[in-house]
Amino acid sequence: MPLTFTPLHDVFAAEVSPVSLRQTFDDHTLAEIRGGMDRFGVLVFRNQEFTDQEEMAFAQRLDGELHAKTGAAALGKSRLGTEAIADISNVSDEGGLLAQDDRKRLYSLGNRLWHTDASFQDPAGRYSMLHARALPPVDADTQFADMRAAYDALDDEMKARLEGLTCHHSIAHSRQTLGFTFSDEELQKLQGAYHPLVRTLKRAGRKSLYLASHAARVMEMSLPEGKLLLWELSQHATHPRFVYSHKWRDGDLVIWDNRATMHRATPFDDSKYKRELRRVTTLDLAEMPAA
Repeated sequence: MPLTFTPLHDVFAAEVSPVSLRQTFDDHTLAEIRGGMDRFGVLVFRNQEFTDQEEMAFAQRLDGELHAKTGAAALGKSRLGTEAIADISNVSDEGGLLAQDDRKRLYSLGNRLWHTDASFQDPAGRYSMLHARALPPVDADTQFADMRAAYDALDDEMKARLEGLTCHHSIAHSRQTLGFTFSDEELQKLQGAYHPLVRTLKRAGRKSLYLASHAARVMEMSLPEGKLLLWELSQHATHPRFVYSHKWRDGDLVIWDNRATMHRATPFDDSKYKRELRRVTTLDLAEMPAA
């Protein structure tokens, strides 16, 4: 039976009809999901049951090779034993809540800034897949901004101004914005990467802004002018008409295209409530076929 995509926002994001992704192996259904990603940019799947290995295996079936160079790797080994699945949580190695001054917690506060996953690497991240494992009894939403619609809404003069511009993306930059400090050894592992400010999504046939908090500077402009431009574009792209807020339910899996969106976590009392999710991100390599 074909999948059904129910829009969640006026310009992007959709909930997909019931399907068990860990049991999805057929090429047709996988191609339908890719086609839905091209159209909506963010897809929500309810009631998914995954082990870490099953989540990674599904991501590979859907979009190929996994990203294993996350910025958190500079801080030491993950409690999950692999960098191919990210520990998006406030949980310590012993299973309790992280202390408020724990370095992992302070580093993760950067997730509350608008960002795109792995834009500080080359190749960058394409699809991210975030699975809810344990949720607090209070709102702890994730917000998404449609960078394709934001680009489309720019006037022709601004679009022409942005052509050919390149940004340096650095996770050290985004964390240092909040006052987080790195050792010299850690900074050596976080050199960053360069990407166009406007990306063309060939299969979807659209253009998209590619910026957010990891974008440290525009290489073709002076530092102050470039930062002002990035700030202006970020303000434009996060207008409510381009933003979808996802209210998590147990077992949700949300997939988004990092080339077409940016996202951020919203705050909750992480000294009181546990929140545990797992994220897998794929490498932005050759696109797999869509429906």
